[in-house]
Amino acid sequence: MKVEDLTAVAYFAGWRIVRWLPEKSAYRFFSFVADRASAKNGKTFQRLESNLKRVVPGLSDLELRTLAEAGMRSYLRYWCDTFRSPDWDTTRIQSTVTVNDAELLLEPVRSKRGVVVALPHAGNWDHAGSFFCSQGIPLVTVVERLKPEKLFRKFLAYREAIGMEALPLDGRVMGTLASRLREGKLVALVADRDLSRSGIDVKFFDGIARMPAGPALLAIRTGADLVTAYVSYTDVGIHIDFRKVQIVDGEIESERVAKTVQLCADNFASGIAEHPEDWHMLQRIWVDGDFVERS
Repeated sequence: MKVEDLTAVAYFAGWRIVRWLPEKSAYRFFSFVADRASAKNGKTFQRLESNLKRVVPGLSDLELRTLAEAGMRSYLRYWCDTFRSPDWDTTRIQSTVTVNDAELLLEPVRSKRGVVVALPHAGNWDHAGSFFCSQGIPLVTVVERLKPEKLFRKFLAYREAIGMEALPLDGRVMGTLASRLREGKLVALVADRDLSRSGIDVKFFDGIARMPAGPALLAIRTGADLVTAYVSYTDVGIHIDFRKVQIVDGEIESERVAKTVQLCADNFASGIAEHPEDWHMLQRIWVDGDFVERS
């Protein structure tokens, strides 16, 4: 059996078994898995620790290790949520969310202006999406193609069951997203990492990172509002912090996009600095050191 098929089997088994376990036992098990991964100190944990070192400079080795361990537990909490959330009812979804400045999102939806929400890999963004879908807000997002195909289809169905319109990431998706925005809908995009040549270089903490142009480009071309969201965990659920992004004026679109993406990155950095343990960046994001751009 291929590695990608084994990965799919593991995910499907998790989706079934974790839903059968008592809630406390399930989350306790995922915390155990997180701590084992931290103790193993593999490449994934080392990358998380390295990223957090740049986000929170000046920590002692012990403090950094403790923060990275908390980050790994937060990341595994997200996966436990993912496997169990299909059984959550509307009351649980709505009662476990707190929000700052929700009008930044709700007002352009009511006005049919459309709004793009850009967010980093933090907290549980699916829970955030469930919260707004449960209020009847039309939400559109993009699902990255995974291998094998059946795993990709599983995640597509998962987000559609939440109430989202989930679009496969392909060459046609930008045009479809633009159409949805012109219809006054909410488009939510995870947007803190793009190491391809189309990614935009931004100043991010102590170095240069690369982030996608999509949210800024969509807002500029459609006239939709642009908002960032940082999702962090609370004891009982999540907190969403919305921040407005002022679209940069100018005649040259590429310059407007680059400057607007930088504003998004600045908002991401503020959220990450406040809740670094909930930033689930277990991959490279900075394009310095030994970074080699892929063709």
